[in-house]
Amino acid sequence: MSSSGSMIKTFRNGESLPVKDVPEVGLESFLQEIVDLTGAGWRIAAYFGVPDREGVGLWCILAGNHAQLGALRSWAEDQLPSIAATCPEAHLFEREIAEQCGLPLDGHPWSKPVRYQHSLRRGHDAWGRTKLDEILPGCGDFYQIEGTETHEVAVGPVHAGIIEPGHFRFQCHGETVFHLEIALGYQHRGLEQALAGGPHPATMVQLETVAGDTTIGHATAYAMIREGLAASEPPPQAEAVRAIALELERLANHCGDLGALAGDVGYLPTMSFCGRIRGDFLNMTAVLCGSRFGRGLVRPGGTGFDCSPGQAADLLKRLEGLRRDYAGAVELLWNSPSVLARFENIGRVSRADALALGLVGPAARASGIERDVRHDHPFGLYRTSQASMPTQPGGDVMARALVRWRESLASMEFVHDRLNSLPGGEVLHACGKASRQRLAVALVEGWRGEVCHVAITDASGKFLRYKVKDPSFHNWSGLALSLRNEQISDFPLCNKSFNLSYCGFDL
Repeated sequence: MSSSGSMIKTFRNGESLPVKDVPEVGLESFLQEIVDLTGAGWRIAAYFGVPDREGVGLWCILAGNHAQLGALRSWAEDQLPSIAATCPEAHLFEREIAEQCGLPLDGHPWSKPVRYQHSLRRGHDAWGRTKLDEILPGCGDFYQIEGTETHEVAVGPVHAGIIEPGHFRFQCHGETVFHLEIALGYQHRGLEQALAGGPHPATMVQLETVAGDTTIGHATAYAMIREGLAASEPPPQAEAVRAIALELERLANHCGDLGALAGDVGYLPTMSFCGRIRGDFLNMTAVLCGSRFGRGLVRPGGTGFDCSPGQAADLLKRLEGLRRDYAGAVELLWNSPSVLARFENIGRVSRADALALGLVGPAARASGIERDVRHDHPFGLYRTSQASMPTQPGGDVMARALVRWRESLASMEFVHDRLNSLPGGEVLHACGKASRQRLAVALVEGWRGEVCHVAITDASGKFLRYKVKDPSFHNWSGLALSLRNEQISDFPLCNKSFNLSYCGFDL
């Protein structure tokens, strides 16, 4: 139990515990506990259902201070009372539970499907849908503002260029956006359904492709789940290689985002330079494992590839050149008054709103919130070696750009230091079978923010439920809020400043 006398079971990131040790409480007490804990500084890392023929088991994983995680569970049969009015960060989790488990919501402010998928609970549907066209993305009601001077703008799901599909519905007065509603689900693959009954031979491949640009983040979370369920630890060399790969993934994507932000305001020098430099960071990952996105690198029990002294020397040489080039490209950005004028005071999300929505990653840190799994719930090498955690108070496009750049500086320093102090030795330990009837939770600070994986095993050690939460699940609501009272022409810039994953959300 926690020191505050709470009914939750507390544990650490990457640990597993017997399912029977997680308190099961009445539904009313369960919901009140979530409200009380989030009001006291905890936040929801995962909230999901485990459907059964008789009802739905409800599980909530909360992240607290002092590296503590908390778990509690309950049971519902007929409906799920909504707590979104007092705990806004629960709103999307509740809609997902209703959709996946066929459990109608009571009192939710905007109860509609998240991905328009079929319910996991056979014969149940929270919205009474029967026709095929009623379960397709974009085929539901949208929030509307009435009035003769308001108008509606629909964008997507098909966009110009090579981009993932998503639908954006704007309620506007002239050029001013009153409300933005985002509809996703066009890339829903049934991933969590496929993971049930695992681990399968294909499970790691499936989780590496939750979001291709976060291969290392999701693969590391899965490896931590397997290691927690088998009570095993990867070798020190593997921990170092994993951390280097995770920071290279962060560098490639932050660099690409800064270049894309420059392109969105028509500043071509930084856009062009960062496009090339991003590729060079990806090539550094390829030096480690042959894949620019890190496929095959992380494995339960360690890594599939070593980093030899020759590879480390090659990577250090590449890094020194990229430090210089990256700094030069971004300095051009900061020294352009026309760029800064477009970044500043655009797409603001206040600290209070970011906290209420449960934002994570650079989006949270750009609103002044000190929230980073590497510091709050350290894992692997980050238990002893941590990169700095820059924050910005503005909550605007400029703040999100600055956080990316300062995180890039910290990541380059981290990679440099780790390459100069690799411990050596083996990189892979045998990872045994998963223990029976246990709960395991893994949090990883991906480049977009907190990646969360949760596994519950059955009496044979197979996955009864495997829950995946990409950081985009938290942050799409932040993008919607950033457009309030902004010009609709600022949407592409705001969208790029968050750069969220469609497929990571759609699962």
